[in-house]
Amino acid sequence: MPPTYNRNQTALVLESDSLILPRRCLFKAKMRIPKRPAVTFCLSLLFSLSPSEFRSPHFLLTRFSHSSPLRRRAIHTVGVNQLHASYRMDGPGVDKNMTQVQSMAVSDGGQDPIIWSSPGGGQKINIGKQIFCNRSLNMRNIVAVGFDMDYTLAQYKPETFESLAYEGTIKKLVKDLGYPPELSAWTFDWKYMVRGLVLDKKRGNILKMDRHKYVKVAYHGFRELSKEDKVAAYGSTLIRDAFDEPDYALIDTLFSLAEAYLFAQLVDFKDNNPGRLPEGADYSHMYRDVRAAVDMCHRDGTLKQMVAKDPKRYINEDTAIFPMLKMLRESDRATFLVTNSLWDYTNIVMNLLCGSPNLDGSLNLNFEWLQYFNVVITGSAKPGFFHDEKRANLFEVDPDSGMLLNTDNGTPMPQVGDTFRLPLKSSNESCKVFQGGNVGHLHKLLGIESSSQVLYVGDHIYGDILRSKKVLGWRTMLVVPELEKEVELLWELRETRKQLRMMRTHRDLIEDKIHHLKWSLKIEVLDGNEKQKQLSELENLESQREEVRFSHQQAQRECHQKQFHKVWGQLMKTGYQNSRFAHQVERFACLYTSQVTNLGLYSPNKYYRPSEDFMPHEFDILGL
Repeated sequence: MPPTYNRNQTALVLESDSLILPRRCLFKAKMRIPKRPAVTFCLSLLFSLSPSEFRSPHFLLTRFSHSSPLRRRAIHTVGVNQLHASYRMDGPGVDKNMTQVQSMAVSDGGQDPIIWSSPGGGQKINIGKQIFCNRSLNMRNIVAVGFDMDYTLAQYKPETFESLAYEGTIKKLVKDLGYPPELSAWTFDWKYMVRGLVLDKKRGNILKMDRHKYVKVAYHGFRELSKEDKVAAYGSTLIRDAFDEPDYALIDTLFSLAEAYLFAQLVDFKDNNPGRLPEGADYSHMYRDVRAAVDMCHRDGTLKQMVAKDPKRYINEDTAIFPMLKMLRESDRATFLVTNSLWDYTNIVMNLLCGSPNLDGSLNLNFEWLQYFNVVITGSAKPGFFHDEKRANLFEVDPDSGMLLNTDNGTPMPQVGDTFRLPLKSSNESCKVFQGGNVGHLHKLLGIESSSQVLYVGDHIYGDILRSKKVLGWRTMLVVPELEKEVELLWELRETRKQLRMMRTHRDLIEDKIHHLKWSLKIEVLDGNEKQKQLSELENLESQREEVRFSHQQAQRECHQKQFHKVWGQLMKTGYQNSRFAHQVERFACLYTSQVTNLGLYSPNKYYRPSEDFMPHEFDILGL
């Protein structure tokens, strides 16, 4: 059974401070970190713990109760208007041994979802739903928690949504960009591509690299490149390539998987059908056309209109989202939503997640979900939104009509003459909806004193996490849906990985013996029999080395590709090195996890602490 953490097996912490506090206005000029008594009583059970339990990041668990319900807003219905064109969207296992572990993120038998503050919460957390920490983060210092929507709060179904994006892109290529009509018969394998890959636009190659930017796996279209081809293309240059734009494209979001697969198909098509593509369409040109077709699908609203007609077909429903948001609000924190999608689409998606269907199964569009946020900003144009110096108007959105009212940092601007204006919202509204603006507007709306008081949760390394971390200094949490299956597989394969390490050590020992024998033959004066004996032993050792090397490589490849991904292997690894994607996660995400609702499985006041860093020289010394 994978590791789970039980508060009854660890130290019990009782806190005198309670979170049942009077609701404060969250739109004061300045928002301050609430002060709490620091009286803590700890009943230590250290001596009954195993070393592995003691090292657990969940060694200390805090617990508090909530009782004050959120204010309910009046429900307003609104019709589905035609979706506006908008900026591109924000983004995109069950272990057999886990039958005894209660799922903490979905409702069971019609009951409410379990979160940390519920009676069944705080007990056990499935390894696939844990939050992993790269940099210390004390949630007591966080006064506002923000969320992306697409592929963060709303998880799209790749088998339907990515296929829809793929088909829309094909239509644009054929109809608008002059590509052969036989492309319309192509199909999409939504399981083939993974995040963290790099597209070589000039050569038509798709690469997977380690954290040092060494190419470990490479395909030309769907043909795997040999080691010699990889070295010739990427390992024999005088100056190492940075593998960045404009010659390379980074597949850093789940939204990019369909275009990467289509690019590989076009590479194969071009190689096998010379002259069939538009004139001058080299690999780089083909990639530009694919990107242009994808952008057209987003700009004309093709994708969002299809999703809006039947959102349940394309988006996973998760009933744990709003209990999580409710818990954060009741812990005296502000919550906000910043999405590139416009208001009409945002309202449809959030209503699906809120779970208010009509009797016929259709969505009952209302604004009930707004009660869980203090500020909602749509059409944010991230990542540009994160630059305070960016001049961008902030408009208030009227939820009923979708019309916009220009504002001055969130305050309605007076109109000239008898110009039509929207009715102002009453002062007791708990949430305001805006479009556009920049991070400076958001900080003023929430009364944020310091950027380090904000935790932002998103799925896009560059669009959500890198900019908010490096430019602003926000604390960040990255949502990696693929992680849940990966960590569960790692747990199942822990013995296999031990065997791989032993095989590698055995290979090193044989190589050391070979080097010693070769050195002896070179510098020592030996008689004929002794020399022949050592040459025979050397030949035997070299044969053993080849056998062990081949067995080790095959076992390692099987572990990575048969158990994880048939083509690209483990998401976070390339051989023994962290992958480029894992390196980015480590650099820019304070926390990372598989689902946004995993945040609801932990105390809102939790102190997330990273595991200890180790240098290579420490592993043998500490017996790691």
